[in-house]
Amino acid sequence: MLTSQTAIRRRVDDGASALIAYLPVGFPSLDKTIEAGRALIDAGVDVIELGQPYSDPSMDGPVIQQACVQALAQGVRTDDVFRTVEALAKAGGVVMTMSYYNLIFTRGLDRYARDLSNAGGVGVITPDLPPEEGSEWEAASRQAGLEQTYLVAPSSSEERLRLICEHTRGWVYAASTMGVTGERASVSAAARSLVERTRQAGAQLCCVGFGVSNAEQARDVASYADGVIVGSAFIRALGGSDFTAARRRLETLASELREATLS
Repeated sequence: MLTSQTAIRRRVDDGASALIAYLPVGFPSLDKTIEAGRALIDAGVDVIELGQPYSDPSMDGPVIQQACVQALAQGVRTDDVFRTVEALAKAGGVVMTMSYYNLIFTRGLDRYARDLSNAGGVGVITPDLPPEEGSEWEAASRQAGLEQTYLVAPSSSEERLRLICEHTRGWVYAASTMGVTGERASVSAAARSLVERTRQAGAQLCCVGFGVSNAEQARDVASYADGVIVGSAFIRALGGSDFTAARRRLETLASELREATLS
């Protein structure tokens, strides 16, 4: 199975930067999440990051929060996440989940890791789990052969960057700015410095998210990061009652962003 680390490294070795797309499971509906994910895979997205809807998404901006509220109202649960993972993995996608730790803990660490691996998932991003408290989950995910992605931020000390790099398996997620996810007029200048510091701390691969929403921003981030992570812009593209039109917007945006990561 192709891991996210391998998929990202392959793009870097080709002189480009990987494109990582975030989609919340169940938005606009479960079937349409799968259809949207397949469209992103066909458009050349390197890694699909499936967000698991949560009632208290403390790190998510308004676009993702609203999408998750809609998904939860439609009854989306953890089993649906694994069904979506399986569908997209079978479509040729390299699929990870992003999950708040309480959802993993509630299901059971070993069970969550095993179910995700069996569905074809390759790893998990845990935005609210610090490595100091992650040993049990790391053991469960390692046993299941999953990658473990932790987050760093501009405020992270050198000591903390080293700690996160030591505990990460796969790639490090660099949050470009302090605060929540979402589209921004520009990506923080602190992101470049953060990537450099994270590499110096031992990261093999470092990808940047939080605020990337258009080709110009993606091109800038791709000039120094190993991967460009885009979420809210894809979700906004999926809005509206006409899903056929929404899918076209999604495909156009994905193509523009992928082209930008080649620069």
